[in-house]
Amino acid sequence: MTEEIWRLPRVIAITGMGRSWIYKAILDGRFPAPVKLGDRAVGWKRFEVEAWRNARPRKEPKR
Repeated sequence: MTEEIWRLPRVIAITGMGRSWIYKAILDGRFPAPVKLGDRAVGWKRFEVEAWRNARPRKEPKR
């Protein structure tokens, strides 16, 4: 079974976080590290990003 790898635009869309926040959070150990895909390409394992997202507290919608 092949793991799905998400590139940065997809990770930004799923998390709602910007590029700078993502890379700062990686350095701080608060976000999954990317995997190297080539000399100048990285991606994130789908299950790691989804696990991070599911572990975050949910905000109740305002009424």
